[in-house]
Amino acid sequence: MIIIPAVDIKNGKCVRLRQGEKDLETVFSDNPSAMACRWENEGAELIHVVDLDGAFEKSPRNLEAIKEILANVKVDIQVGGGIRNEETIGMFADIGVKRVVIGTEAHRNPGLVKDACRHYPGMIVVGIDARNGLVAIEGWTKTTTMKAIDLAKKFEDCGVVAINFTDIYRDGMQTGPNIEETRYLAESVSIPVVASGGVSTKEDIYNLLKIEKYGVVGVITGRAIYSGTLDFKDAVRISKQKHANH
Repeated sequence: MIIIPAVDIKNGKCVRLRQGEKDLETVFSDNPSAMACRWENEGAELIHVVDLDGAFEKSPRNLEAIKEILANVKVDIQVGGGIRNEETIGMFADIGVKRVVIGTEAHRNPGLVKDACRHYPGMIVVGIDARNGLVAIEGWTKTTTMKAIDLAKKFEDCGVVAINFTDIYRDGMQTGPNIEETRYLAESVSIPVVASGGVSTKEDIYNLLKIEKYGVVGVITGRAIYSGTLDFKDAVRISKQKHANH
């Protein structure tokens, strides 16, 4: 299971939101690229970059900041936020982004995901955000009537590399990830699952490692590593140690 640091960009700055509310933000750095370099130096193998303005505006808004990250780090980058069409995916592919995360549009237009998997193999991640087990979209402003598991199953055989699964009530709240729901999703589909939302301490890392065998391949952590309740290097070490012991 890999530990994936999140770099959330809003107005060119590295921030964290609480429960996705755009007014509840904390600015951690004016330089997202420097933050990305820090996580790379501390052992990150993949960096999760979110264009928050893109998520709210429905198309990428922080391209310069993303390009700067790409220019300064060697590890793979995945980008999410405002990805609504294949042109945008193609543009990210061209500048060297390794994976893109399709969220809202995966619910609204599953065909886009399937086409993109064909045209950009190995690049497409589906982001599923859930509130009480139901899919939430539009930067979490709307909750649908579809179960997260049913949405995940739509992409079973089309080549999606992973599902980023976020339990919204826990995101940025540091209450611990929703282990039961994450395990349930991972057991229900053959697509690898990346847990996200609520990770706050190394205890949470240990708890997620217990469900790795069901197909949980990674965890995205944001606020905890910025506010210091989780030491990123420590989390990477715990995860690697487990693999060394097996």
